[in-house]
Amino acid sequence: MTAELTKREIQISELIAWGASKKDVASLLFISEHTVDKHVRHIYEKTGCTKINELSAWWFCKHFNISFSLSPLATKIVSIALLILFSYGEIKQTSLITQQRNRVQTRTERIETRSRTQRLRREYEIA
Repeated sequence: MTAELTKREIQISELIAWGASKKDVASLLFISEHTVDKHVRHIYEKTGCTKINELSAWWFCKHFNISFSLSPLATKIVSIALLILFSYGEIKQTSLITQQRNRVQTRTERIETRSRTQRLRREYEIA
């Protein structure tokens, strides 16, 4: 499959391969969703893909020079490697979000504790 994609089609196929939705692509490239749909249809025609998953696999194979005619074993190994790579990125991103959430919770708990302590001191001084 040697598809001659335009510069814009290459941009769109890369963004979609990395998991962007058509709405995200439109926003990032400052074009309408209808235009993205049109480009995706052209990409499908040129690459022979029929689904987003196939387009993602096609893009990664082209980008990392992975042959389309691999043996079933090699295909599974490459698929597993890409899955591990993707999963690692997702886990890392999730842990960063969790760390940020924990920092916010810790700050909130400290503020609540201070407020509670100050309130108790005032009540003790009044009594």
